[in-house]
Amino acid sequence: MTTPDSALADLHTLASPKIAANMLKKHKIARTYLGVNNPQVDQAYKAWRMDTTTDERVAIASHLWKSNIHEARIAAAKLLTQARINPDGAVWETLIQFIPATDTLAISDQVCAALARRLEATPERLDTIEQWIINEDKWVRRAVLTATLPWAKYSNPKSNELANRERILSWIEAYATEHEPIIQKAVAMWLRTLSKHDKPRVETFLEEHGGSLKAFALKEATALF
Repeated sequence: MTTPDSALADLHTLASPKIAANMLKKHKIARTYLGVNNPQVDQAYKAWRMDTTTDERVAIASHLWKSNIHEARIAAAKLLTQARINPDGAVWETLIQFIPATDTLAISDQVCAALARRLEATPERLDTIEQWIINEDKWVRRAVLTATLPWAKYSNPKSNELANRERILSWIEAYATEHEPIIQKAVAMWLRTLSKHDKPRVETFLEEHGGSLKAFALKEATALF
């Protein structure tokens, strides 16, 4: 049976010092890199799922995250990324605890992908996400948009989905004036994604707030126009 220690050991056996050195240069964050590629991480976490319960996965993910190893943190988030988890309270709480320590695009994106599944399962959790809008940490603020991307992807949203989408757009309105690059990029990504499914709504938004966006963000937001 997979345990927290055995899961971490699995990643260590895949280590490549040469690749690890390149990863440090790429991510520019001082932490341990093993040099494990994404297909290897995927193969590992899928194997762990085969013989573990939800509670055991939470324990494994928490252990991997605390190691502060890049690939371990990616694997921790992937292990908890699943559409149907019932009950999912422990998974939700664990992911929420991960958010303040996200500090690279790769880790942030993976944690937010897991969070997105839990938000879709229980949209009332958007109340928690809304509190992050004014967080001092730019990565926490970015997570507001990255974790809510599902609401930009509905082609035929139901009334409650449409209401939540409008709620999120009101948050984006506040973010449009923030000139932190990763926030501007996240705004652009959200709007570009929505434009695939509801171009008129994005056009209306940009008519009202596009002037607040940086030029590169406006260009990216309208890339599919």
